[in-house]
Amino acid sequence: MEIAIILLVIAVIFIVRTFKIVPQQEAWVVERLGKYDRTLTPGLKFLIPFIERVAYKHSLKEVPLDVPSQVCITRDNTQLQVDGILYFQVTDPMRASYGSSDYIIAITQLAQTTLRSVVGRMELDKTFEERDLINATVVNALDEAALNWGVKVLRYEIKDLTPPAEILRSMQAQITAEREKRALIAASEGKRQEQINLAEGERAAYIAKSEGERQAEINKAEGEASAIVAVASATAQAIREVAAAIQAPGGDQAVQLKVAERAVDAYAQLAQKNNTMIVPGHMGEVAGLIASAMQLAHQTKGTR
Repeated sequence: MEIAIILLVIAVIFIVRTFKIVPQQEAWVVERLGKYDRTLTPGLKFLIPFIERVAYKHSLKEVPLDVPSQVCITRDNTQLQVDGILYFQVTDPMRASYGSSDYIIAITQLAQTTLRSVVGRMELDKTFEERDLINATVVNALDEAALNWGVKVLRYEIKDLTPPAEILRSMQAQITAEREKRALIAASEGKRQEQINLAEGERAAYIAKSEGERQAEINKAEGEASAIVAVASATAQAIREVAAAIQAPGGDQAVQLKVAERAVDAYAQLAQKNNTMIVPGHMGEVAGLIASAMQLAHQTKGTR
């Protein structure tokens, strides 16, 4: 009975050491008699009991690694508290097992020293502006060194940059002054634009007013010219009608009568405007005036 129990125990140990189930996204390193033999992939695997053993187990998932906070000195001799987080993945289980005694510690230490070197080449203001550059530089340096460790460094992110309290107060005062400066500049630009708009408005109004006055003068001149033309046309028409009337039968007698009436009217007007009565010295003067007017009318008629 005791022998059966011993044999059963041996069989169980034999089965346990022979059959291995590797989980998904893991890789197991197998040693044969203390020497690397092969890497087991996910699934059911078999080992030779007491000759082969699983020496290392590695997860192939992406692993976040918190890099401890440290003090870095910038180019302008300012202390800066920096901490970050690193993401890596095991790509070669054999190298990860034998390339370094502890690749996690190696990656962490290298990340800290690289970060101090990168920050030391920058001024304080640049460290806040060039976070992407710092992250990329750290990743490139780590990825090159981690090839011998069977590890791929995927990315590095700075979580926080904390300068001393005095520097923080100075930066806050600088930011406040810069904002006040921008506010003053914006206000002055607004006033300047307002003055420009007012000047342009006054200029446009003056131009519109002068254009209106100019058009009014043009319209007035055109109206006066039209009136003069109309008066001249009417006068010419009247003269043509008078000339036609003179040439008609009985025109001479009508002209003589009209001239005599005008002469009598002229003498009457002179008598009304003066206290002295004015009469012709000789009635032949009136007849002579009428004869002169008729002669002038005949000369005009002959010219036509």
